[in-house]
Amino acid sequence: MVSRGVAIIGCGLIGGKRARALGEHPLVAVADTDIERAKRLSAGFPTCKTIESDWQKVVSRDDIDTVIVATTNDVLAPATLAAVRAEKHVLVEKPAARNAAELEPVVQAARDANVTVKVGFNHRFHPAIVKAREIFESGALGPMMFVRGRYGQGGRLGMEKEWRGNPEIAGGGEMLDQGVHLVDLSRWFLGEFTHVAGSVERYFWNWEVEDNGFCHLKTSTGQTAWLHASCSEWKNLFSFEIYGNNAKLHIEGLGGSYGVERLAYYKMLPQMGPPETTIFEYPGEDRSWQIEWQHTLQCIREKKQPIGNMDDALQTLRVIDQLYNCSPGV
Repeated sequence: MVSRGVAIIGCGLIGGKRARALGEHPLVAVADTDIERAKRLSAGFPTCKTIESDWQKVVSRDDIDTVIVATTNDVLAPATLAAVRAEKHVLVEKPAARNAAELEPVVQAARDANVTVKVGFNHRFHPAIVKAREIFESGALGPMMFVRGRYGQGGRLGMEKEWRGNPEIAGGGEMLDQGVHLVDLSRWFLGEFTHVAGSVERYFWNWEVEDNGFCHLKTSTGQTAWLHASCSEWKNLFSFEIYGNNAKLHIEGLGGSYGVERLAYYKMLPQMGPPETTIFEYPGEDRSWQIEWQHTLQCIREKKQPIGNMDDALQTLRVIDQLYNCSPGV
């Protein structure tokens, strides 16, 4: 259980969301290469007395139990590794590293240190996806057939100059950024993929990484995932469809600019024809960040593996690595 405090490394947009999700657990230290940004985040937390520009000065402090790593992709693995070696629990943002090889020693170190490391796959904690998982686990879908997923944003002026367009920092483009959620969710419903095909393309943004990724994934028993991640989507979109022999689930929206989150449950009837349809809607703010944090605390307390753990991140990165190998030179 977290009995002391929490440190956040990386005080940008996601670091701020993580800070606001802490609830009763005190934020006592922050670090960011932009010290003014770190000061701005800490200003809302009276318990936060330590502000650093060097994350290495934070991870081993005696007054913290848990480190949240919300940095650029090139720092995710080294900061997590340092925290784990200091015997801290960690919540690290997806994708947890730039590639699988970078993550492998972190996975082993976490096992050796016997600490909890949760990866920020917050989409698993969106209410429509939680409900979809509940229906899936009930067996109501029958044998699984395939998944179809699309996730896209329209970008913003000057995005090509941000760190996400630099392969040395980001490790990849849109497929590693938003696409990692599609791959993670597909694995969660279908299992491990033994066949990876597809391509990554640069259609619009003038940077060195892909702005669109297309995946064709198959399990050893033939279940398929057909995925597309895009940052030339113009109208933000999230659509994830799960098909079984007996029923289909369709998740749309994530709230905000992605539209109201909803789950459609289409249950096939014995006579076929139009299915029995049930719609679940989830208006309001996105609480996945708070729910994921509470799940992390529960896993620390009970010494169990989180939903969306280091092994999940490693397998997901291996899939994306293979996809990049299918389409070199973007």
